[in-house]
Amino acid sequence: MGLRGTGVEITLEQRARYKTREQPWQHPRMTRANRVIAFCEDLTISSGTKAGDKLTLRPFQKQFIRDVYAEDAEGTRPIRTAILTMGRKNGKTQLAAALALCHLLGPEAEERGEVYSCANDRFQASKVFSEMSAMVRRHKYLHLRSNIGRFHRKIEDLETETIYQAVSAEASTKMGLNPSLVVYDELGQAQNRDLYDAMDTAMGARSNPLLLVISTQAADDTAPMSQLIDYGKRVNAGEIKDTAFHLTMYAADEDDDPWVLATWKKANPALGDFRSLEDVKRLAAQAQRLPSQESSFRNLILNQRVAAEARFINRSDWVLGAAKPIIPPGSRVYAGLDLGATRDLSALVILYQDADGIFHCVPYFWVPGNIRERSRVDNVPYDAWERQGLVIAAGVATDPRTIAKKVVSIHATTRIAGLAFDRWRINDFKRQLEEEQCDVPLIPHGQGYKDMGPAVDILERIIVQGRLRHGGNPVLSMCAANAVVTRDPTGARKLDKSRSTGRIDGLVALAMACSVSVVPRVKEIDLDTLIA
Repeated sequence: MGLRGTGVEITLEQRARYKTREQPWQHPRMTRANRVIAFCEDLTISSGTKAGDKLTLRPFQKQFIRDVYAEDAEGTRPIRTAILTMGRKNGKTQLAAALALCHLLGPEAEERGEVYSCANDRFQASKVFSEMSAMVRRHKYLHLRSNIGRFHRKIEDLETETIYQAVSAEASTKMGLNPSLVVYDELGQAQNRDLYDAMDTAMGARSNPLLLVISTQAADDTAPMSQLIDYGKRVNAGEIKDTAFHLTMYAADEDDDPWVLATWKKANPALGDFRSLEDVKRLAAQAQRLPSQESSFRNLILNQRVAAEARFINRSDWVLGAAKPIIPPGSRVYAGLDLGATRDLSALVILYQDADGIFHCVPYFWVPGNIRERSRVDNVPYDAWERQGLVIAAGVATDPRTIAKKVVSIHATTRIAGLAFDRWRINDFKRQLEEEQCDVPLIPHGQGYKDMGPAVDILERIIVQGRLRHGGNPVLSMCAANAVVTRDPTGARKLDKSRSTGRIDGLVALAMACSVSVVPRVKEIDLDTLIA
């Protein structure tokens, strides 16, 4: 069902009068950014306590627009990808709708353009469309020149033939699109990057396309939103020169007190305005009383990269070990092997302790099956990691022979004093080592509370003391970020794959390596003595 504006029935004289009337954004001496701002502020708020009032952009919104729509000496907008991230309820959807309309019916519209708003599900996609259509119906000039299709969540500009379409990740296909603008709402909650990649790669045929992402942060480092933010931070710091990329970020720092007003303001630029201060106070009080809600408060309100589930290792502790590990040739090392099922991730971690008591670890990973498909299923960039040499494609299924050969090559340059292994599928691996005549001592290591309890304690201790060097390996860091521990009635802990949010095989192998490298040195295990 379509909803054409009353302009469908007006006379040619009336249409001509509206076409020639100067709109607030059409002043010839305006900058490009100011035209965008003027267009947005000529729209009418459709709901809430301010319904019926003109939209008034706040300083932080205007600054974002000025940054994104700034022109170079040739009059071109250099920015191609722009990220705005902040806490929930700071007007992201309203701003996304206004900017999408600007490219559909306003000063950024082009002949036969294609404007898309993307969301993770149909409900979220309909929110941007509903906001846009409500704004159009309340603006006579825009209403006269547009056709709104509610059923297909589509709006058409009758003058330029530019179309807008709401798209969700649930849509069966996104092929054949040629976007001039894409606005992705809440990319931080996306389950995978398929929709983002489809839209990003479809923009190549336009001369000056723009991809806008307006979202809170994702919970983990491997999410598409996290990768964009990390890249943007490097651009902002001057580490990477990329004039086509922009990041505006409002977030609390990791060491900020989460319960004070100053911290809340960092992540919520509209706090006390249209972002309710009383609501944030209420959520903070709940999070203080209910520890299970703290992670959600930090992620959604403080815009911190914190998972909703309590994790084994804090990110701030893990990054202490980002220095490059150094294992001199001929060193005495230990190893942990988590040999996955036929089609699961397998991990081998080599661990060396230097004379200063610092632990250096080097991990190896094998990924079976189609790498691109596994990347999609696990929602991690195995394909990119393979190109960087961080994971090894294992073919259709992981062959223990390839892992055994890697152990043999490592043992030839260092001395593996002990390799801890999970008993799962280990017989094939043992046979391969025997065929290679490799004398690496193999040490069975259970995965229950009895064996993993001391291993987890040792691993946690050296991480929080800053005595582990992992070099920021992204695959191992993913495993650390996903890891969740469970306790038995005695308080012993183990890494629990069933409770973790993703692959943790590398951290399991590291814990086993820690266990066999430390525990055999004394008869009575005293962790404070061993690794203090």
